[in-house]
Amino acid sequence: MSDIKTIKEKVVKVLDKVRPYLQSDGGDIELIEVTDDLSVKVRLKGACHGCPYSMQTLKAGVEQAILKEVPEIKKVISA
Repeated sequence: MSDIKTIKEKVVKVLDKVRPYLQSDGGDIELIEVTDDLSVKVRLKGACHGCPYSMQTLKAGVEQAILKEVPEIKKVISA
């Protein structure tokens, strides 16, 4: 199994891929941590923070992209 540091680096690369889509709507995303149980904690920022569609963006967009690229991750949660 990969160590947390390697997994975190992979997650950062995925977030860098989805970030332009969020920024085009005036938002952004910040990685808070990758936990020992392989959950990813992120914070939506800017226009995404508090947007009524933010959970849909997180689950349908960000989480799916991370799970596809980093299968070790179990879930993505909003911090």
